[in-house]
This record gives sequence, C-alpha cells and structure tokens, in this order.
Amino acid sequence: VQLVESGGGLVQPGGSLRLSCAASGFTFSNYVMYWYRQAPGKERDLVAVITTDGRGTNYVASVKGRFTISRDNAQNTVYLQMNSLKPEDTAVYYCCVFTDRYYWGQGTQVTVSS
Repeated sequence: VQLVESGGGLVQPGGSLRLSCAASGFTFSNYVMYWYRQAPGKERDLVAVITTDGRGTNYVASVKGRFTISRDNAQNTVYLQMNSLKPEDTAVYYCCVFTDRYYWGQGTQVTVSS
C-alpha cells in the first residue's frame, strides 16, 4: 500500500488549496478513505471521510461547509478541497486507509498565514 499526498503550501487566510492523495497497492474502490491532520504539538485528528462510492461523506465540525472530500476511483485518487482557510487549519495533512491495518501517506504541509 502506498499513499502519496500533494498540493499543500502556504496560503493567506481566506484562501483555498486542493490536496490530492494518489493511492496504489490495493483495490482503491473497495475502501473508505480518510483525511487527517496534525498541528504542531497536537494529536493527529480526523478531518473527513468518504465512502467507497463517494456518495457518503462526513467532516469534523470545524471544517464543515469549508472543506469537501471527493474521490476518483478510476484515478485511484482522493481529494480534499479546502476553502475559506483559517490559521487554525495549519497542519500536516495525511490521507489514510484501513485494509489489514492503517496506512498513512508522508503528509503534506498546509500553512495558513498572512
């Protein structure tokens, strides 16, 4: 299993970023996918989850209405569209899948600052 995140960077408050996670080594369309984030000095927290067919999603309260998780099963990719970004969204963002155990990508840094 391999998960590779991309799309992070430095953005001003109110800005947008789109994260991508390219998956390989498993049958992507069969598995629920997750986005997590970890801010400095804090635990890694769940941000969003998406069902295998992409029709079901759920979000942590702090990002509802601002973030959108989606997936492309043909491309084995899961996305996180992040709008109206706030400084408190600053974190390393990870995608995750549970097959026989939890697998994580290397993470992508998102910094929201003026």
